[in-house]
Amino acid sequence: MKIIIFGLTISSSWGNGHATLWRGLCRALAKRGHRVVFFEKDMPYYAANRDFFELPGGDLILYQDWDGIRLQAEMELKDADVAMVTSYCPDGIAAGDLLLTAPRATRVFYDLDTPVTFSRLDAGEPITYIGPHGLGNFDLVLSYTGGQALGKLQAELGARRVAPLYGHVDPDVHRPVHIIQHYVSDLTYLGTYAADRQDALQRLFIDPAARRPDQRFLIGGAQYPDTFPWQPNIHFVRHLPPPEHPAFFSSSRLTLNITRQAMAEMGWCPSGRLFEAAACGVPILSDCWEGLDSFFEPGKEILIAGRTEDVVAALDLTDTELKRIAKAALERALEEHTSERRAMELEILLEGSSSLSPSTGGRAAMMEA
Repeated sequence: MKIIIFGLTISSSWGNGHATLWRGLCRALAKRGHRVVFFEKDMPYYAANRDFFELPGGDLILYQDWDGIRLQAEMELKDADVAMVTSYCPDGIAAGDLLLTAPRATRVFYDLDTPVTFSRLDAGEPITYIGPHGLGNFDLVLSYTGGQALGKLQAELGARRVAPLYGHVDPDVHRPVHIIQHYVSDLTYLGTYAADRQDALQRLFIDPAARRPDQRFLIGGAQYPDTFPWQPNIHFVRHLPPPEHPAFFSSSRLTLNITRQAMAEMGWCPSGRLFEAAACGVPILSDCWEGLDSFFEPGKEILIAGRTEDVVAALDLTDTELKRIAKAALERALEEHTSERRAMELEILLEGSSSLSPSTGGRAAMMEA
């Protein structure tokens, strides 16, 4: 298949969760014989932090403005089998209008930010990547979030066929590696700063650090403000590109996952970092949200924390107990959550042959009006 994608970014992992996911999925699609053409607006902040320059088995097209690229996009769409536009695409509405004119392509919208889409919709804020007619003209609407999000996409945005396409990990990129000394820590957290994660980060990372001044805590990420409440034993690494993630995770005794508020409230929205950490063989401590147990089994493959005391208790586990949990999560990730697995799921969805399931939000769920 020839697949055209109008997305936020694949070229820069700075400050967003889209790029790493697209790299893994596009690489897997290429291995399975498909060709991807990815259109990305060349935004200054991504250009200044670009860490990916060529799409294996496909084309990365960086452009300055929509009018300048429209003709090329029309030409690429003429023989496309699939045409997709995603959430937060800077020219999402214009690209959506264009791909709806594609002569033969299956027309797809992929919302990688479904809870944010609905929080904006509920607040009456503009959604710059979905036009006034909603999603009813697309042949298939994919959602990074399952569960109740699937029904909401139909009821509130008019989607006809919806299905989840969850996060994933490329085990060729994210895998256990030798530790690097300056990443070695008792507890790590990898994530861009977000105000709606700060309460949980305070409770599950900063407060435990204060209780354990003799242990080392490490944050990796971007956009942390000067007012962030650092502790003497909390260290910081500014923005880690994906090639550094395996060493970061592999050097961690335990790593923390915190879900953004809107995503936690909606549920069924596993972070890509969750799968990355599992594939790197580090034990994971996560906040809890509906659907988490469908991806990893609490107590066996992942640890759950809601209070500071839960984190302290996890830090007190023996190395043997933590390694057992990490090994189980690694096996689950490699079996069910790889980029190749998601590429296969996408193929099935595009072929229209997946089973219909109206409410579960599970891996093969599809809803059709």
